Amino acid sequence: MYWNSFSDFIAMGTHGPYVWGSFGVMALLMILEPWLIARGRKGLIARLKRQFRAERAERNPMDSRRSRN
Repeated sequence: MYWNSFSDFIAMGTHGPYVWGSFGVMALLMILEPWLIARGRKGLIARLKRQFRAERAERNPMDSRRSRN
């Protein structure tokens, strides 16, 4: 496809709002996805650590007191 000017390229033959809106949404999602995954992973690791400490404390209450100090 050939355009006569930059404004013709932006307009995309009257499909500009759809094309650039779709492009913008996809770019935003591609930026947000790794951040959301990393955030979720951090939360999961923290939750698993809390669960592990709680289970260890249930099995041996004296051991958990010593490990905190």
